[in-house]
Amino acid sequence: MNETVNGLSEGKIVYTDKEFNVPELEWNPHPSFTGVFLKHLVKGDSSDGKFSCHLIRIKDGFEIGEHVHDGRWEFINIVGGTGKGEIAGKEFVCELGVSMVVPENVKHRIVAGSGDVYLLAKFIPALI
Repeated sequence: MNETVNGLSEGKIVYTDKEFNVPELEWNPHPSFTGVFLKHLVKGDSSDGKFSCHLIRIKDGFEIGEHVHDGRWEFINIVGGTGKGEIAGKEFVCELGVSMVVPENVKHRIVAGSGDVYLLAKFIPALI
């Protein structure tokens, strides 16, 4: 893992009235894609449903397969690892410094290359 992933994984989430240590948050298996795990950094119940933010790990050899988010925009930062991405049929390299703007109802996917890929995904409105 690089410094960015380590910082996110070992950091904290600070609100006006509470805070959470990220290492204490669970890695949740993705409900649809094997080898993909999410840490829910900000859930919709903490933002009145306006947005959510998730640290996502795609294990080496796995992918977040083609999917859409009905009625939600997604902004994805690649924060670690290297893989392949596709948005609306456009292919590109997923690596540190690349971000994706995914409009609602647009097909997209990310495949881990050699090694795990880490994403920071934000949803408007909240995913969960």
